[in-house]
Amino acid sequence: MKIICIARNYSEHAKELNNEIPENPVFFLKPDTALLQKNRDFYLPEFSQNIHYEAEIVLKVSKTGKYIQPEYAGNYFQEISLGIDFTARDIQSQLKEKGHPWEIAKGFDNSAVVGNFLDKEEFDLNDLKFRLDKNNQTVQMGNTKDMLYDFSRILSEVSRYFTLKTGDLIFTGTPAGVGQVHENDLLTGWIEEQKIFEVQVK
Repeated sequence: MKIICIARNYSEHAKELNNEIPENPVFFLKPDTALLQKNRDFYLPEFSQNIHYEAEIVLKVSKTGKYIQPEYAGNYFQEISLGIDFTARDIQSQLKEKGHPWEIAKGFDNSAVVGNFLDKEEFDLNDLKFRLDKNNQTVQMGNTKDMLYDFSRILSEVSRYFTLKTGDLIFTGTPAGVGQVHENDLLTGWIEEQKIFEVQVK
């Protein structure tokens, strides 16, 4: 099982981190050990002093695909969820400054939260609202209509390089509003008005 993450897919998020808006989808991988098991707390790692939350719609691949054409991409996933791409922002910044790869800032153990999955047919995927609450205060609000690259383009582009297999997860990018988490924070994710996950930070 692969965890594929799309970076800079919302222009306002790219701007808040002073990143260029990409001409094509930018993506990176997390290992399967990054997946936080359901109903488990997230423990702040000892190697970072600045862990950020990034809430993202997650697609679950439903069948093997390679060189998927955009018009057929909808046939390759049936379920969606909301997740968090936890990021060690201090480590990421240090590595970027040196021109080094920054996988360790994204792919560390338990850095990928994935909530309950829902049938995609319940929603308008081109106008899908989601949000992240921290301690019952909304910190991120997103809508898929604001994505630079929609789900079909993402699946098509990713499958040019990686064969997609059943069970692979694709994090589709985060909107503006990312920020630091602290011990005892409670993070709650929502798609429309459905609660998708709840994570306690330890």
